[in-house]
Amino acid sequence: MKNTFLKTAFLSFWFLALTGCSSDKESDNEVIVDPPTQDDPLTTQNAPNYMADANASKETIALFYNLKRLAKTKIAIGQQDAFNSFYQDAGGDSDIKKNSGYDPALLGSDFMFITDKSNNNQSDNWFFQQEQKIINDTKEAYAKGMINTFSWHLREPDNEESFYVSDMTTEQKNTAFKSILPGGANHEWYRKKLDKVASIFLNLKGSKGELIPVIFRPFHEFDGSWFWWGANFCTPEEYKTAYKFTVEYLRDTKGVHNVLYAFSPDNSYTTEANYLSRYPGDKYVDILGMDNYGDFDNQGATGAAKANTKLKIISDLAKTKVKIAALTETGYRVTSSNTPITNWFSTYLYDALTSNSIEVSYMMIWNNDKNGYYVPNSSVSNVADFKTFASKPKSALLNSLPKMYELPK
Repeated sequence: MKNTFLKTAFLSFWFLALTGCSSDKESDNEVIVDPPTQDDPLTTQNAPNYMADANASKETIALFYNLKRLAKTKIAIGQQDAFNSFYQDAGGDSDIKKNSGYDPALLGSDFMFITDKSNNNQSDNWFFQQEQKIINDTKEAYAKGMINTFSWHLREPDNEESFYVSDMTTEQKNTAFKSILPGGANHEWYRKKLDKVASIFLNLKGSKGELIPVIFRPFHEFDGSWFWWGANFCTPEEYKTAYKFTVEYLRDTKGVHNVLYAFSPDNSYTTEANYLSRYPGDKYVDILGMDNYGDFDNQGATGAAKANTKLKIISDLAKTKVKIAALTETGYRVTSSNTPITNWFSTYLYDALTSNSIEVSYMMIWNNDKNGYYVPNSSVSNVADFKTFASKPKSALLNSLPKMYELPK
């Protein structure tokens, strides 16, 4: 009875904390220290035991803990390149803010330009300019209290021209991934790319000199075969080897301790065993993710139910493993020839994220550009649909995101 009472009291307190706006007042973020329970062992003290990096910085530990707790009441909503990718190139505030009046809760970025072979680290170089822009955006998002996540569309190691296998020869497709493994012909090339990634992580600092925590999502959508790290081009063991090496090199060799690692297939899995077939292990993963566009592509309630079933698999796994569940990429692209789906956000996406008592910490919508959008700005026909979605009880933009980089007191 005592444990039940404590658990109820704690969850009630967290509900109040998580549904309040971010605030500079210390008192607004005070909650009781939570006792472990049989079905939820996570506490502020033992959080590092469940992380890929037991020596993570205190802000990174706080992000892990708070993301895990957030899922009980809210889902952080974000967008890739939110500060720089606008529908019809209409700059200024993010399209999410143009629509809702609030910043997104999460910003997605990419190492693609940062690690490009043409980045010569000179101020007049376009790729270096993109690197600086991404760094500044990440710092701005952190200063606002947002969550930062990075993917990596790494170009293949032979010519470094593309990450799509459609642009590669048969020989390149069959050898590229294997070549970056320890002992492979391009392993040193891959180490140097990771050196660049590590240098970015180690120089992302907040106003007090603290390292900015970042979610890193390497080799994503690996169950498909459109990227050179896809399922047709490496065995499960080879994939695990590359993922483990990536984490170990950044964490143990380069001393990077401000990263949470996300494991993120596309939506092809239908069982827990499918999902875990290339899983490198609990010591290498913090976030169990899924990218999913296909189930939302004009399939209505049927597609939303499919997506929810898959999210429930990772939600259940996250509870068992004490990890974080996330919809790491999604969206429905509207263009001049691809019209909006009625209630896509407020009904289909929201139902997929919330039905069947699943606990998803965050979701990220892909970026807008000149010719199309995933998130409506303030001037398109489905603006009200996104506003309704963003104002639903479990939806969280920045205005309803708690302090993510401080452990509760």
